[in-house]
Amino acid sequence: MTNIGVFSDWHPWRVVRNYYLLTKPRIIPLLLMTTIAAMFMAGKGKVDWFTLVTTLTGGSLAAAAAQTFNCVYDRDIDAQMKRTRHRPIPSREVPPSHAIIFGVVLTLLSFTILAVGVNLWAALLAMVGIVFYLLVYTHWLKRYNSQSIVIGGAAGAIPPLVGWVAVTGDLSITAWALFLLVFLWTPPHFWSLALMIAEDYEEAGIPMLPVVAGVESTVRQICFYTLTTVVFSFVFVYPLYSAGLIYLGFASVLGFIFLLFAWNLSQQPYSKQLAKSTFKYSIVYLTLLSFGMVVDTIFSL
Repeated sequence: MTNIGVFSDWHPWRVVRNYYLLTKPRIIPLLLMTTIAAMFMAGKGKVDWFTLVTTLTGGSLAAAAAQTFNCVYDRDIDAQMKRTRHRPIPSREVPPSHAIIFGVVLTLLSFTILAVGVNLWAALLAMVGIVFYLLVYTHWLKRYNSQSIVIGGAAGAIPPLVGWVAVTGDLSITAWALFLLVFLWTPPHFWSLALMIAEDYEEAGIPMLPVVAGVESTVRQICFYTLTTVVFSFVFVYPLYSAGLIYLGFASVLGFIFLLFAWNLSQQPYSKQLAKSTFKYSIVYLTLLSFGMVVDTIFSL
């Protein structure tokens, strides 16, 4: 592949597409859903539309910036893995220096939008998310620690904090409970994916849990964190009293199905199809659980 700066068949839509792909756009909607859930829970079903749109815009840009910087830092790993070798940087569609500039611009836009349109705390929390994801997870943990996704999961759990502080201006125990819910959900979500592509991680020299501890140990960890996540999801009903019966229904049904997926995987730990199904359902679980929070707050008015 030819570098973006010199290829002969340059086309503006191709450039747009490549920079869009740098942001790993499929990840962002789920982060926004947890942000929306936190905002409606914080506002008890009432959220100003300007604040909602501004927070989601700033949050999207922050997530996009974090993923762009991740693509720059991990370009050597991405080039070795089948799943990622066609990303814009390893495929030489976007030079790393251009991607860095793009990431900086996204970061500045995110901070400005959140600081001016929402409040300074929301802007600072978004920046903490970027720094934590880049320095703690990507730089410090991912290449050296098999438990990287457990600690690194804190970066993906920051959007609910941004959403909460955007509405209230401070952080309550419920806000931190939302943070912890996403934090606990992250390992079964990501390790299910890791089971699917363990060979890729091993080839790239990344000590992901299936590579270091083996498949069966990873599945046991998935079951443990799935159970912990499902049990913890009920704290919003009791003792926090932040959600009601509608949310309880969502959490019960979704949690039961999540446990069922984990159980099935435990019975056939080497099934990549079951790992894939568990991974996909984990996304459905958090998305619909967040939706349940929104519906519960609106109809509990």
